Amino acid sequence: MGIRPIAMIAAALALGASAPALAQDGSKPSKEIIAAVADPARPAADVARDGERKPAQIVAFAGVKPGDRVAELAPGGGYFTRILARAVGPKGKVYAVVSKGFAAREGAMDRLKATLAPYPNVEIVVADYTALTLPEPVDLVWTSENYHDFHNGPTANVAALNAAMFKLLKKGGRYYIEDHAAPGTGVTATATLHRIDPAAVRSEVTAAGFRMEADSTLLANKDDPHTAKVDDPAIKGHTDKFAMRFRKPR
Repeated sequence: MGIRPIAMIAAALALGASAPALAQDGSKPSKEIIAAVADPARPAADVARDGERKPAQIVAFAGVKPGDRVAELAPGGGYFTRILARAVGPKGKVYAVVSKGFAAREGAMDRLKATLAPYPNVEIVVADYTALTLPEPVDLVWTSENYHDFHNGPTANVAALNAAMFKLLKKGGRYYIEDHAAPGTGVTATATLHRIDPAAVRSEVTAAGFRMEADSTLLANKDDPHTAKVDDPAIKGHTDKFAMRFRKPR
């Protein structure tokens, strides 16, 4: 059996076969989202992570639909970029936004361009997140496992970043944030454990004018002691994570 058939079987199992589980807010993954996750072109390494990342339910929770314009901050290796690109379809658009620091890393842009080349509705944008502008307003700003890092570095300015995202979104647009949890720590663990207090995120984002709309426990793990770095082999891939959906008022 080849790699692609194995990947398709794994994707179907992660989706719950013909009856994918509901997202935390009760929404059911659309046929476009189901097809995006089951896409045989996805790398086997991505598919292997679906059990922990629950992409169909998470993308449904974020409210992704065909035709959406999405700004994805810090796409990393493109795990969600591929799914978002297929889910929004040919009439949609995904702006994969990377920092200037990322773009300066040797080979980073070449690898990202090669990764996303099969997706003509994805455009890579190099920008300062705090001053991000795009050719059009977007329906969704998405960032997964990165928000804590926006606190790190000598020029970090999360208030300016959230203000930029507010300006970037259409009225009624959504801001999806997923990250590793460190309850009760505020922002003190962002550079050490690479985690953040969900309460701190909620406070910062609502301070920018967003309305908290939904808080998901789909990715929660009550057995995570919250004391190890997220790449510690004892917890890697099984951290307690939160997912939040904010809304820009109409």
